[in-house]
Amino acid sequence: MARPFQRSATFAPLGARRLLLLGGIGLILVGMVFGDIFAVFVLHQNAARVGASLSNASHAALAGDGAGVLKHFQDVGGFLENRGTKVDTHVHIVAFGYLALMLALLEPWIALSRKAKKHLTWLFLFGAGLLPVCVFLIHYVGLAYSPVETIGWASIFADLGGFFVVVAVLGYLTGLLKHFRSGERAAVQDHLLADASVPGRLLLAGGVFLVLLGFFYGSYYAARDLYRHEALDVSILSKISTGAATQNAAAVDRGLAEYGQLQGDKAVKIAAHAHIIEFGLLGMLLAFFQPYVNLGETWKRRWAFVLLLGSVLLPVCVLLELKYGLVAGGLADLGGLLVIVALLAMWIGILRYTGRLDAGGPS
Repeated sequence: MARPFQRSATFAPLGARRLLLLGGIGLILVGMVFGDIFAVFVLHQNAARVGASLSNASHAALAGDGAGVLKHFQDVGGFLENRGTKVDTHVHIVAFGYLALMLALLEPWIALSRKAKKHLTWLFLFGAGLLPVCVFLIHYVGLAYSPVETIGWASIFADLGGFFVVVAVLGYLTGLLKHFRSGERAAVQDHLLADASVPGRLLLAGGVFLVLLGFFYGSYYAARDLYRHEALDVSILSKISTGAATQNAAAVDRGLAEYGQLQGDKAVKIAAHAHIIEFGLLGMLLAFFQPYVNLGETWKRRWAFVLLLGSVLLPVCVLLELKYGLVAGGLADLGGLLVIVALLAMWIGILRYTGRLDAGGPS
């Protein structure tokens, strides 16, 4: 059974490790929810608009309509910027979440005062939130009222958020270096690393398996598809160019359809490879923090299993999207939802944690 919730003196003033842990999981949750919304409501529609604009540009070129070509390529640029800023938002916020979990794991070895670590943690979390929000706004804010000709306010504040993260990480690294240069390295004992609970072992073993599976699939993709895709890129674009040069509209349409299928094939395989490794790393990191999850052991095992199940289901179904369409896409979204729910449950468990592991020392 879970221990009853009681605030302790060590829990009330949240320590750097707790802030990094809650903030890191929170960032990953927000990033995954945003990624799911983007995948469902933006990604495929955006790709269809890009394909339609490229087709219209090709037909405008066949008709000798230079202004039409320029307009359609401007549309393509706008669609790609819209997609790119949203992908960057998703990637950055999740990556900062992973970085926060890694820093939380290293926190006992950062030889700085409690106050300094908390200040660095707040600076890191503020920058980690500011950068992706401002990257998201780049497409909508543009250069309006910017003091710089080529950089808008959203980009300026995104860079400021990145600067805050860099300063915070450099501060952590300074504390880490200070610890390893001191003569007290053996004095640090971390209860988390000594944990041998079933949920922790399950997440660690499952995470290692997922990372290895991702590496093996990446090697398979590189050996079987990577160079073939590169050759097809050149071949299909040459067909489109030849069709345009000979005023063959049917050949241009066939080439554009083939090129769209090729890009889709590349996208799902790369996404599956990236997601399975990311989820593996997430499982490995969360394995170390299971003592902070103040839930019953049975529920901790269940949530660990749900997280690993979603971590397998999502990349496998992403890989099957081209063959099975919306069915595979829906199952991939279900896998993402399973990971989100399991993460949220662990986050709540950490929020309920009473600070019993911190009783022997500063947090």
